[in-house]
Amino acid sequence: MTDARRPLQIVDPDDPRIAAYRGIRERDLVRHQKRFIAEGTSVLRVLAGQRRFGIESALILENRFAGVADILGMLPAKTRVYVASSDVIDAIAGFPMHRGVLAVGLRRDDADAAPDTARRWRTVVALSEIANHDNMGAIFRNAAALGADAVLMDAQSCDPLYRKALRVSVGAVLTVPWHRFGHADAMLDWLETNGFALAGLSPRGDAALEHWEPPAKAALVLGTEGPGLPDRVMDRTQTLRIAMANGFDSLNVATSAALVLHHVRNARTGPASG
Repeated sequence: MTDARRPLQIVDPDDPRIAAYRGIRERDLVRHQKRFIAEGTSVLRVLAGQRRFGIESALILENRFAGVADILGMLPAKTRVYVASSDVIDAIAGFPMHRGVLAVGLRRDDADAAPDTARRWRTVVALSEIANHDNMGAIFRNAAALGADAVLMDAQSCDPLYRKALRVSVGAVLTVPWHRFGHADAMLDWLETNGFALAGLSPRGDAALEHWEPPAKAALVLGTEGPGLPDRVMDRTQTLRIAMANGFDSLNVATSAALVLHHVRNARTGPASG
């Protein structure tokens, strides 16, 4: 275990030991780096408690250190823990870091994200061209909370390990299995080959969600806000729509994901008793 009582003090923003944290926003724009930035206490707690992703180091605002010492004590022994003043951390990051809790995680190989355990998956969220990081993070949070087995996406969707997506997910990106396919057609091919029935969510859907009986293995296919699912994807799915009040025709995609996942969960287990 890391000795959380002995952090390494950083006084120079140019210290080479914390190079991975320097200019965080610019690093965020580089897709598929070997590293990613985890931000905030909740995300650090999830990162420390899982073993799917490695943890290289943590950088903590000195007056936040005592409050996260229990989490730091969960980190692997080789993980370096650094502390710095607010001025130094802000200079390192390139903008004010109000949370003051950062860590560098190490990416796994995406190729192993659709493992043999996929045979046991019953509910999968499949994303086409989800470009908004807030939506991506919220979809993962909903998937974790409502029992989805995995989140799949095409190459046109944004990176789930982008700092903001990871933060919005409250760490769910680190715990829910996910895999990126080269394009949506390859994703749908894989799902059908593995026995999933495809259900596409769209205001243009043919069937009302409340009347839909989820199949034994369901893939819930969602597209970007605005254009929604491409016609070629819609043509391959049973299309569903969510009933809305008159004068309104669409919901945020993450909200739609939550509603359909809740519907699937209730249909399979029955409504939770109060």
